[in-house]
Amino acid sequence: MALTDKRTVDTDGPELKRVMGPKLLLLFIIGDILGTGIYALTGQVAAEVGGAAWLPFIVAFLVALVTACSYLELVTKFPQAAGAALYAHKAFGIHFLTFLVCFTVMSSGITSASAAAGAFASNFAIGFGLGESAGTALFIALAFMLLIAAVNLRGVAESVGLNVVLTLIELSGLLLVVFISFFAIFGGQADFSRVVAFETPDGKNLFLAVSAATSLAFFAMVGFEDSVNMAEETKEPNRIFPRIMLTGLGITAVVYVLVSIVAVAVVPVGELAGNDTPLVTVVETAAPDFPISSLIPFISLFAVANSALINMMMASRLLYGMSKQGVLPPFLSKVLPGRRTPWAAILFTTVIALGLTSFVSIDPDNPIAVLLGGTTSLLLLAVFAVVNVAVLVLRRQPVEHSHFRTPTALPIVGAIACAYLVLPWTSGRDIEQYSIAGILLVLGVLLWVVTYVDRRVRGYSRSSAVDEENLDKDLR
Repeated sequence: MALTDKRTVDTDGPELKRVMGPKLLLLFIIGDILGTGIYALTGQVAAEVGGAAWLPFIVAFLVALVTACSYLELVTKFPQAAGAALYAHKAFGIHFLTFLVCFTVMSSGITSASAAAGAFASNFAIGFGLGESAGTALFIALAFMLLIAAVNLRGVAESVGLNVVLTLIELSGLLLVVFISFFAIFGGQADFSRVVAFETPDGKNLFLAVSAATSLAFFAMVGFEDSVNMAEETKEPNRIFPRIMLTGLGITAVVYVLVSIVAVAVVPVGELAGNDTPLVTVVETAAPDFPISSLIPFISLFAVANSALINMMMASRLLYGMSKQGVLPPFLSKVLPGRRTPWAAILFTTVIALGLTSFVSIDPDNPIAVLLGGTTSLLLLAVFAVVNVAVLVLRRQPVEHSHFRTPTALPIVGAIACAYLVLPWTSGRDIEQYSIAGILLVLGVLLWVVTYVDRRVRGYSRSSAVDEENLDKDLR
C-alpha cells in the first residue's frame, strides 16, 4: 500500500470548502460505521455461531478492510463525490450498469433506514416501558419513519458539529456497555468459557454458520464507503484519507469485538439469540441496580435515528440525482419551492420504507432489524464486488497526482470474498433477503424502462444515461 508519486492534486474550477481535517474526518467515519448494526444484531450473530460471536465481526472487518483499500485507491485517484457509481462508470462505461450500482446503493439506504426503524421501535418501547406488543412496535416504527421524512423535507443540513456530537453519544453507549460488563466480569458474574463455545443452528456446518453470521455482522461494518463523498471537503484527501479511514475501521472493529465478547460472557447465548435489544439485556444483567444502565435504550435511539436520517437523506438525493440525469421519471426531481428539498424523491423513498417495515413486521420469527440489516449488507456487498473489480480495470487510467495504491492481490481477494457472501448457496442467507433485494431492483429497472420509453416516444436526442462529468455534482 503506497503512494504512486510525490505530486499533489491540481484541480480547476470552483471547489467545495475543504473544512475537514484528520480529526473531524476520523469522527465522521467512526460515526458513520457505528449505529444500528451492533446495537440490534449482536444477539442474532450469537444465534448463528454461539459464544464465538466475536469471530463473524472479525471476518466482516477483514472483508471491509480489503474493500476499504480499494475505495482508498479510487477516492485518492478520483477525489470526487458519487462513490461507487462514479467508479463503475469510469471503469466500464456501461450506463445501465452505472444505474444499477447507483440504484442498489440507494436501495441499501432504504433497507438500512427501515432496519433502524425496527431497532428504534424496540428500544423506544423498552425505554418508555410500553411492553413488547408487535402492534405497538410497528406503530412506533412507522411513526419514526414519518418523522424522519418530515425532518428530511424540512431540509436538515449535515453539519460536522452535529456529527461529532452524535458520534460521541453512539460511542459512549458502546463503551458504557463494555465498562459496566467489566464490573460484572471482575465480580465473578461472567462465564468466559462461553466465548469460545461454537454452537450452530440445526444442521448447519461450522463454515456455513460463520458465513451466515458474517453476512449479518457485515451490516455493522458498512458506512466507511460513505466517507468518499467527503473527499471534496477534506484537506489533502490523497494524503490523509488512507490513514484516517483505516484507523476508523480499526477503532470500530476493536469496539465491536469487545462488545460481542463481554455480551456473551455476561449473558447466556440462549438469552441473547432472538433478542431485539441485546445490549440492553447485557447491561441489565451485568448491573441491574446501576442507575446509568437505564440510559442504554435512549443512547441506542440516538444511534439508530442518526443512521436512519443519513440513509434516507442519501437515498432521496440519489433518486433525485438519477431523475435529474434523465435516468428515472422527471417527477422524482421535483423540489419544494421554499425549502428546496426533493419532496417527490423523499415521498417515494418513504413509501418504500414504510412498505418494507410493515411487510417484514408480519413475520415475528424474523425481526425487522435482522432481515433488513441482512438485505442491506447483501446489496452493499454486491456493490463492493464491483468496486473491487473497478480498481483493477482503472489501473489502465493513470493520473498525474499522488494517490494510494493497494496491493493487486487485495481487490482480487475482496471481489471473491464479497461475491462469496452474496451467493445464496455459500452465504447461508435467508431467502427473503434476496426477495426484498430483487423486488427493489426490479422496481428500479421498471422505472428506468418507463423513462427510456418515454424519452424515445418524445424524441429526446440526449442519451438517458448518467453523465460522468456531472455525476459527482447531482448524486450528492
